[in-house]
Amino acid sequence: MKRPVLHILFWLVYLIQDSLLYFTWMIPFQKDVPVNRQVFFAIATAIAVLPPKLFIVYYLTRLGIKKLMDEGRKRVWTIAEILFVFAAALILFRIIFYFVSLPMIYGLHAKELFFDARNILIAVLEIGYVAGIAIAFKLLRMQTVMKEREKSLVKEKLETELKFLRNQANPHFLFNTLNNIYALARKKSDKTPEVVMKLSELLSFMLYESGKDTISIAEEIKMMDDYLDLERIRYSNRLSVQFRKNIDNDAQPIAPLLLLPLVENAFKHGVSETRFDSFINIEILLKNGQLHFFIENTIENDKPRLSVNSIGLKNMKRQLELMYREYDLKVKHEGQKFAVNININLNSYGKI
Repeated sequence: MKRPVLHILFWLVYLIQDSLLYFTWMIPFQKDVPVNRQVFFAIATAIAVLPPKLFIVYYLTRLGIKKLMDEGRKRVWTIAEILFVFAAALILFRIIFYFVSLPMIYGLHAKELFFDARNILIAVLEIGYVAGIAIAFKLLRMQTVMKEREKSLVKEKLETELKFLRNQANPHFLFNTLNNIYALARKKSDKTPEVVMKLSELLSFMLYESGKDTISIAEEIKMMDDYLDLERIRYSNRLSVQFRKNIDNDAQPIAPLLLLPLVENAFKHGVSETRFDSFINIEILLKNGQLHFFIENTIENDKPRLSVNSIGLKNMKRQLELMYREYDLKVKHEGQKFAVNININLNSYGKI
């Protein structure tokens, strides 16, 4: 709903409430006046004394609160200004009620003094009541806007971090593959065109698909298959790769580039540094949105022990934290084997 409409509704509701107040308050002074005339007098009085209330409310909500929140401005002067404006509204209210409402609407002549303490207190309560409600609404709206702004900033920060994490995988993969192509080209291998084509497909995926919130699990698996094909060409008979898949729904959404860093990790810290025949075993199971991913690779005995805090795995863990509420990541390093086991509830994906 537009703000002008909300303002009009606020003042209409307040006028109804204020009219009922004047109707009840003036009953003792109008015993011989018909009820319909009493209602008319009450509404007319509520409208007559509205200007000073509008004045104080819009001064406070448009200027007073902003000045109080301005750290560069002295609070003492701001408070003094607010009190002065409030006093001016109070005097204007008394003038209207004393010289307009009582004699012209009700046909009564005030017996008390203009600055009678009791009536001044009533005026303070009347003006303070509507000003207090308006300020409460203003502060509530400001708090809501600030929370939305904070959410937006947090979202932007997390999206930037996620893009950075995803992009970290690309340079390492690209440099490795280009080195492979260079080596094949020098040997004048017939496999060079095939490698270039697969690289082209992978780069196309990284450029156009990885920016999406989610892709299908089938697309993610195809990307891993293409990557493994490239590495098989590179390592030839020195590498044994097994990739077992059991998927109940090829269209299941998954965050892009979520699993590839683990496959890259297996080559970077495992196969590429192993002097003898190496293997990589990969297993991916999906049932009812529950994903189980297991990857195991050979590693040299004298290599420092890897853990979940290594760069690649920290990258992976942070992506999981940003995108999935339900996941479990376990790392195991025993002898010449290094394994990563992940369980993710893909249905717990939450957009940042």
